[in-house]
Amino acid sequence: MAFQLPDLKYDYNALEPYIDAQTMEIHYTKHHGGYTNKLNTAIEGTELENKSIEEILKNISKHSVGVRNNGGGFYNHKLFWDIMSGNGGGQPSGALLDALNKDFGSFDKFKETFNNAAATRFGSGWAWLVSQNGKLVVASTPNQDNPLMDVSEVKGTPIIGLDVWEHAYYLKYQNRRPEYIDAFWNVIDWDQVAKRFV
Repeated sequence: MAFQLPDLKYDYNALEPYIDAQTMEIHYTKHHGGYTNKLNTAIEGTELENKSIEEILKNISKHSVGVRNNGGGFYNHKLFWDIMSGNGGGQPSGALLDALNKDFGSFDKFKETFNNAAATRFGSGWAWLVSQNGKLVVASTPNQDNPLMDVSEVKGTPIIGLDVWEHAYYLKYQNRRPEYIDAFWNVIDWDQVAKRFV
């Protein structure tokens, strides 16, 4: 297989009580696993089998809907798992905090901007913190699109991605998406986010 479901670096219950173990298990095995398998099926026998996921996404407009949806789903979830931890929360420090303060006015203003993007994304999609030409910006995308794609309104390198599809939160939070968004800040791994920023 060209792409494999990446190993989770923590147990399904590690993000409790903010993200419940049942949601984590279903989200990781069924949803991320499904995107991974369908991406491999979509690129089987094509030149895309030898390309990185980033290379595929940057020219996504040239590829099928199946590659777009499942390639995005594969990449987005990998990033999502990587930037969370059972020891997460708090605030970033160093260069990342400086950049957030510079580009948003304050860390709290950044959170407010990000929360709004996540809460107001209609239907299914993602909220992003994006590095764009030396500046940090907040954006949201529909479905499994992301800022690496040539079809994205806001392009750049994703630093934070928050899944706001209902499958990410419905078992615990039902229709209370803002509660789930608030909970996310308790499990965000700022060390991983800072590495992506660098």
